[in-house]
Amino acid sequence: MDQSGAEEAAIHRHPPEHSSIPSGENSVWSDVSPLLEAACRELRDGELIHGDNFNLFAAMSALEIMDPKMDSGIVCKYYSIDEAVENGVAPVPISSDKTIDVQCTIDIMDHLLACEATWHNGHSLAQTVFSCIYLLRPDRTSSHAILHSYCRVIRATCKAVVSVVSDARTHEEEDLFTMAYGLPLHGDGDEKCLSMLNAVEETIYRQLRACKATSSKKRVSEDIEPLQHNLDLEEGFCKALLCRIRFPFFPCSYLYEKTSRKRLGAFGTCEDGVEERTTASGRAPIGFDASLNSRSSAPTPPRAIKILSWEKAVQYFLKLLHDLDIVCSYSLDPSLEGVLRFVVQFQKSKPDLIARAHLQLLLVQDGKLYGRDPIFAVITKAAALPEVTKNHDIQKNEYIVQLGQLVINMLKILCTNAAWQRRKLGKILQDWRVIYVQLEIAFRNEFGSVSSISDDENICVKIFKHILNWVEEQTYWIASRYLMLGFELDLYSPNEYCMVYWYMYVVLIKLAEKTHLRISVSSGTAKKKGKKKKDSSKEVAKESRIPLPVLFLQCHLCLAEGLSMMLAALRNELMVLQSPSPFNTEHERFIQHFELLQKACVPDNISYLSFKESTTYTRFSTLVMYNYFKNAQRIAKEIKSSFSDDPDRLAEVRRLEQVAEHNGVALNVICRVGALDPSLKRRRRPNQSQNSKLIFGRLFFGLSPDFLIPPNPSLSLSLSLHFSSRIL
Repeated sequence: MDQSGAEEAAIHRHPPEHSSIPSGENSVWSDVSPLLEAACRELRDGELIHGDNFNLFAAMSALEIMDPKMDSGIVCKYYSIDEAVENGVAPVPISSDKTIDVQCTIDIMDHLLACEATWHNGHSLAQTVFSCIYLLRPDRTSSHAILHSYCRVIRATCKAVVSVVSDARTHEEEDLFTMAYGLPLHGDGDEKCLSMLNAVEETIYRQLRACKATSSKKRVSEDIEPLQHNLDLEEGFCKALLCRIRFPFFPCSYLYEKTSRKRLGAFGTCEDGVEERTTASGRAPIGFDASLNSRSSAPTPPRAIKILSWEKAVQYFLKLLHDLDIVCSYSLDPSLEGVLRFVVQFQKSKPDLIARAHLQLLLVQDGKLYGRDPIFAVITKAAALPEVTKNHDIQKNEYIVQLGQLVINMLKILCTNAAWQRRKLGKILQDWRVIYVQLEIAFRNEFGSVSSISDDENICVKIFKHILNWVEEQTYWIASRYLMLGFELDLYSPNEYCMVYWYMYVVLIKLAEKTHLRISVSSGTAKKKGKKKKDSSKEVAKESRIPLPVLFLQCHLCLAEGLSMMLAALRNELMVLQSPSPFNTEHERFIQHFELLQKACVPDNISYLSFKESTTYTRFSTLVMYNYFKNAQRIAKEIKSSFSDDPDRLAEVRRLEQVAEHNGVALNVICRVGALDPSLKRRRRPNQSQNSKLIFGRLFFGLSPDFLIPPNPSLSLSLSLHFSSRIL
C-alpha cells in the first residue's frame, strides 16, 4: 500500500464526538475509518496488513471483519456490568406487576436452560450461561426468592460440570468447555443452593394445592400469598415454575408447555418461528447480554454463536439424563470383558460429553477399576488366571505395572468421542505391541531354562504365559475397534471397502485364535494338538465344543472374508468400484488407512502385496465354492438359541443372519446367470454418479451402513457396510 496515503489518513484521524468510551490518561480513542478506507483502496487480493510481531498464532486468531461466523462484533451497547445494571437491563424486581414478573422469571429460566445446553455443545461459558447479568451479580437477586435460588443452582451446576469434565479430560484439546476466564463459578452460600431451591419449591407447591382447593371449593387452612394477582393464571404459573424447578424429575414439563404455551403467552404477542426461540413463550428474555464478557472471555476474539432453541435444549437434556441413568444403573461388572462390552454398547447412542465424563470417572478411580478393584486383579481375571494369582508379587514387575497403565489409558480412551477415540486407539496399538515384546523378553530372561524352574516359579511362568496371550488378544481387539470406527466416521470410500474388509478378516483370524486359546485354557480343555481324523461324526462333535464367543467370531470371519472376496470379484470381472484417484494410488491408500496397524505389526507379515495376492484372481465362478455367506448364516442360526434370554444380543445375531442371507442370495443369482451376462451389465442412470448404484438386471446391490456390535466385547468388530440385495 502507498505509505504516503496511509500516513495522510493517519494524520486526519479525530476522536469521535460522541464516543461511549471516554478517553483516559493513557489512552485516546480515534476514528480509524479514513485509514481503513485508504487500505481498502490500495490492497489487492492476497495482501495483508500486519505488524512486525505477526505470527502463525495471530493468523489463526485473526478476525475476518464482517464474516458472520468469525466476527461476532466487538461494539457493545454497554461496556460494563454496572453500566448495564444502571440502564435497567436486569431489574430486580423484574416488574412491579407481579404477573409480568412471574412470566419474565419463567422466560429467564427457559433461556438459561437453552444457554446451558449450548455450552454443553462446545461454546464458552461467557457467551452462553454467563451472558445472564443476574448470574454475574448474584447479590442483586437476594430479594427475589425464585430467581435467586435458581441462579445459584445453575452456577453450582456449571461448577460441578466443569470439575467433572476437567478431571476426566474427555473433551477435545481445542474445546473451550472447561475455561471460565475468571467468571464467578462459585459464590458465598452456593453450597446451600439445593436447600434454598427446595424451600422455594415447597412454597410454590403449597400455592398450587391452594389453587386446586379453591377451584374445587375446598377450604385451605394455609394462609399463602399468591405468586401474582390474576387467579385464573395462578395454577398455570405454579405448574410452569414447578416444571422448571423439578426438571428432570418432572419430565412432563415438555408436554405441559406444548399445551399451555398460549396461556403463558397471554401477556405478550408470540411471533412466528417460536420453535427457534429460546423460551417456551417465544418472547426474548430479560437480563442477558453476551457482549459484556467479549473482552475477557478468551485469548482470541469470540466468534458469533447461536443459542439452541428451548425445545432442542429440552430434548438435549432428556437424552443426557437418559445416558446418565444408564451410567448410574450399570452393575459394575468386575470382568474387563463386561466393561468393554458395556462401553462399546454405550457409545453406540453417541452420548454427550458430560455423560462420557461421568462414565470415565466411574470406571477409573485412583488407578483402580470402580475405585475398588486393583488393575492387576482385573488383568489376571481377564487372562483366565486363578483367583489366588491376583495378589502375587509379580505385579510389582515394571512391565506388569506399565501394562496396568495401558489398561487404564484404554478405558479412558474408549470414553472419548469417536474421532478422538480412533486417533488414540491407533497410537496405543504400538504401546501394546511394545509391552508384549518387553514381557516376552523378560519372561525368557527370567525363565530361560525350563529344567531349573522351581514349583514356586512355575506359578510365575503360568502368569506370564496367560498374560502374554491376553495382551495379544487385547491388541487385536483394539485393532478391530479401530477399523470399525473408520466406518462410523465414514473414512472409507466405496472403492476401499475391499481392502478394509480383507484387513478386518486377517485381524479376526488372530483374534479368534487368541480368544479360543484363552477360553480353552480357562475351562481346562486345552489339549495337545493330535493327529487329524477323518471321522465326520467326531468332527461334528469337535465343532460343537467350540466356545460361543469363538463361534460368533467365526460368523464375522465368514462375513468379512465373503464381503472382501465379493467386492474383489465385482472389481475383477465387472470392473466396478474402481475409481483411480488422481492424488494417490491404491497402494498409498492402503498405507494411509493401515499405517498404524502396520507399524505395530498387527498382524505380522501382512502387507499390500498380501492383499493383492488374495484378491487379484478372485472370480465369481470360484467364489460360490467356499460358501462364506452360507457358513455365516448356519453359525448364526446355531447360536441364536444361546441368546434367548438377552434381547439385544439376539437382535444382533439376527442382523448377522440377515446380512449373510441377503449376500448369499445375491451371490447365487450372479453365479447362476453368469457374471458376463448382458442383463447384469452396469447401466448408468441419468444424473447419477458412476459408482453410486450398480444394477444387475432386476437385482440391486447397495452399500448401506449397518453397524453391528457383537454381544461379546472381545468380538466388537462392526461390519458397518454390507451388500444387501433388494428387488427394484
